[in-house]
Formats: sequence, C-alpha cells, structure tokens
Amino acid sequence: MVWQQVYDPFGSMVLSTLLAAIPVVVMLAALGFFHIKAHIAAALGLAAAFCVAVFAYSMPAAMAGKAALLGGFTGLLPIGWIVLNIIFLQQLCEQNGSFKVLQASLSGITNDRRLQLLLIAFCFGAFFEGAAGFGTPVAVTAGILIGLGFSPLAASGLSLIANTAPVAFGALGSPVITLAKVHGYDLMEVTAMIGRQLPFFSLLVPFWLIWAFAGRKAMWDIWPAILVTGLSFAIPQFLVSNFIGPELVDIIAALVSMASLILFLRVWQPKTVWTSASLKGREAETARPADSVGKYTRAELVRAWTPWLILTVFVFIWGLPPVKAYFNTLFAPKFPMDGLHNLVMRVPPVVPHAEPEAAVYVFNLLSATGTGILLSAIVGALFMHYSLGAIVRTFVRTLWLVRYSLLTIVLMLALGTLTRYSGTDTTLGLAFANTGALYPFFGTLMGWLGVAMTGSDTASNVLFGGMQKVAAEQLGLAPNLMGAANSSGGVMGKMIDAQSIVVASTATRWINHEGDILRFVFFHSFALAVLVGVMVTLQAYVWPFTLLVIR
Repeated sequence: MVWQQVYDPFGSMVLSTLLAAIPVVVMLAALGFFHIKAHIAAALGLAAAFCVAVFAYSMPAAMAGKAALLGGFTGLLPIGWIVLNIIFLQQLCEQNGSFKVLQASLSGITNDRRLQLLLIAFCFGAFFEGAAGFGTPVAVTAGILIGLGFSPLAASGLSLIANTAPVAFGALGSPVITLAKVHGYDLMEVTAMIGRQLPFFSLLVPFWLIWAFAGRKAMWDIWPAILVTGLSFAIPQFLVSNFIGPELVDIIAALVSMASLILFLRVWQPKTVWTSASLKGREAETARPADSVGKYTRAELVRAWTPWLILTVFVFIWGLPPVKAYFNTLFAPKFPMDGLHNLVMRVPPVVPHAEPEAAVYVFNLLSATGTGILLSAIVGALFMHYSLGAIVRTFVRTLWLVRYSLLTIVLMLALGTLTRYSGTDTTLGLAFANTGALYPFFGTLMGWLGVAMTGSDTASNVLFGGMQKVAAEQLGLAPNLMGAANSSGGVMGKMIDAQSIVVASTATRWINHEGDILRFVFFHSFALAVLVGVMVTLQAYVWPFTLLVIR
C-alpha cells in the first residue's frame, strides 16, 4: 500500500507545525531541562515521533515502525561503528601509556590551553572532518583534549563548536556532492557559492571558540595566533572550493592551517600562558602542569604518535571515493525495507512531482569509516606490542563501556529517520519556507534545523535542498544561493544534534551529562546560525554582497 506524505494534516500550518515539533521538543527538553539520561530522552522522543506520525499524520503504524528500525540500523553502522572503534584505539593507547606521551608532545608545542585548543579542536578536527566526517572529528579531538587535562564540559563543548566551518565539505565533500546530485544543482557552482559564505565563518569561529573557552580578554591576548589560524584556513577553503572542487577543501585547508599555526608559534608566544583547562565563568578554574616533552626520547615520541598517524592514513584512504567503491563491489549487501521501500511518496511543493522514498539499508561494512578505524587500531596495537588476546579483551571492554552511547545513537537515528519518512520534518521546513522576503534568513535556519534533527549536513541537504531550490525560484532568488545557504546554515546545527553530543560525551567519558553539553552549546549554535542567515540575506539583497552570488 502506497502512502502519500501530508504536510498540513489539520489545514492549519500553525497547528501542524506545533505538532511536528513535539518529538524534537520532548527529546531536547528531557535532555536539557529535566536532566534525563540520553538514551531515555531519545526513547521518549522516538515514542512521541511515533504517536505524531501515526495519529496526527495518519502514517500506517507498520511503516512508522519500519522507518524507525531503518534509522536504528543506520545508527549502528556507520555512526556507532565509528564511535566504538575510536574509543577502542584510545583505550589501547591509554593502557600502555603512549597517550600520556602524546599529550606531553602536544604540550611541547605550546603549554597554553588556548593555543592547544586551536591546534587540536579546530585544525586537527577539520582534517578528520574532511577525511571522514560522521562524528569522527569530535570523537578524536574530544578524546585528546580530555587526555590533556581539559574539563569534560570544555573538551566536549569546545570540540563541537570547533567542528562547524569544515562540515559542509566533510567526508571528501559528501554534503555538497549529494546536494548537487539529488537536486540538480551544478556541482562546481554550488560548491563555489558555499566557498563564498563559509570562509567568513572560518575566520570567525576560531575567535568564537577561544572566547567561549577563556573569555573576551584572554581571546584578544592571543589574537595574532587566532588570526593566523583562521586566515590560513579560510583562504585555502575559498580557493579550493572556487577553482578545484569540493573533495579536498577541508583536508588542504586544515593542513595549511595546522602548519601555519605551528610555524607561527616558533616565532611568537603569548605574554602570559593560560593554564586553566576549564570553561571560564562556568566551572572552577583548574591548573594541571603539563608533562615535559623533554623527558621522553625520540623513540618514545615516535611510538606514541605512530598509532594516530596510522589512524590518519587509514581514515584518509577509507574516505577516497575509488576505495569506497571498490570495497562496496566486494561486500555491500543491500536490504530493501519490505513494507516501506518506495511506498512512501513525497509530494509537491517539496518536490516538483510525486516521487517515492527509497528505504534500503546498505550493510557496507568494508567501506565504512569505522572499519578503517578498527583496522588502524589493530595495526597500532600490534605496533605497541599488544597480544591478540589483549586486543580482543580491550575491544570487549570498550564495547561494554560505550553500550549506552550506542543505544542512544540507535534511538536518535531512529527518531530522525521516522520524522523524515512521516513528513513531520518537512512540515517544519515548510514553515520556514513561507516567510516571503525574509526567506534568505529563515531558509538558512531551515538548514540549521535539518542538521540539528538529522545529525548530518548531507541528510539535511537531501531533505531540504529541493525545497530551497523551488522556493528560491518562486521568490526570484538565485537557487545556488539558497542551496548553499542550506549547507552553510546547516553546519551550525552540527554542534547541537543529539548524535554529535552523544559522541562527545562518550569520547570524554562524561556519560549522562549530554544535557549539560547541550545547554552549553545551544546558544553558540543558534547565534552562529543567525549570523549565517544575516550573511545570506545580505548576499540576496545588499550590494556589494550581491556580487558574491552565483546564479
């Protein structure tokens, strides 16, 4: 039986929008205000989404259940698989003491916490976003920061804030490539358009990051280093996106930024060293003396860094499209969800013509980024002289350690997938689309909402990219502008999506504090999304910003 999505089931967009928002409100309120454990909050949100889909939107209950099941499988692979294996690698490095040596070597570059944050959360995180995406940068950088002595809230929240500007070109350009492929945008034109929006924020975010961590005065104390970090990322981001393509934008920009900051710190150091590893104004200040890098031999430093260099190589290789395609030819069975696949119809105005929603789970275990991380962890473990038995025991302990986090991710993805197939998230998008001349601003916030709900800039582009194009053409705006705005605005929603928050809490071992993380990052997420909206509005209507628009 074919079921058509209905976006205004009550003939009142106000009422329909309020009902569509219930699942998200339930989950966020449970996390942020009632301090309910994340997996329980996710279960409550999923239950609310099921009730709204079935009783308000008239979606058949069996279809709703299968949509949730599809999302749960997606939560395990690829997302949960990444989290499990990056924590596995971290556990191996902690057990043999090499993680402590790695922390000391990072402190050897600089003892200043603000500069460590720029180097690790922004530069290093951007590289992993470009190579893998899907939670990998937050998992890696939050784990390193907590090991360096940062407080759990600082390590979690600041890793999330830093993982914004690179997201649109994450996983070798997957979000923008998908946007162009699914909705008919010209790939180079929409890539260039995003590359004319995000560099402003690539320059702003490092300043914002240090301000959120240490306050305004401490931020201005190191403004030269922040400026070097931001500019050396923003300029390559603009050049690569406008003249080469989307695939290597983040990787090139991250490497240039990292190298520029390290070289700059050889000739410049702040007058005062910031030793507090906690959030100024939110936590009691702590000072933890860094281990001296000088007491370790070159061989010990090489042994400490080698597992992470192996990880970098494996993640980069696994992110290459030809490699993924090859692994998928070897093993990637597809499982159409019987009773759901091609039976849910998306209808205008979301799409030009009614079209079915595919519902196929691809068990692409070989090509999954998490598999590359697992293999890198095993190779690293052998390099660290672990026995096979010790490797297996550590993996089992890690699985037990992250069990609730994996359950939470499964439930979160089930919630997001159900809202997609039931059409409730589209109702929220249409509410933004009905804003007339203010659409450039609110259309940007639509992208923000899409990522906050789905946990993925790619998914948000699939969900709302077509709607952005149709709305822009109806209002006489450049479709490329609004397609890019969906992705650029979406990156600011990455820090508040429940999936990313769970990844951060798991990496820092701050389980059941997801609500604290959400409350900290929400203002930053919304404020930055508003600034992107203002930028897009200026591009739509105000000279000379209109000169940046590609029609």
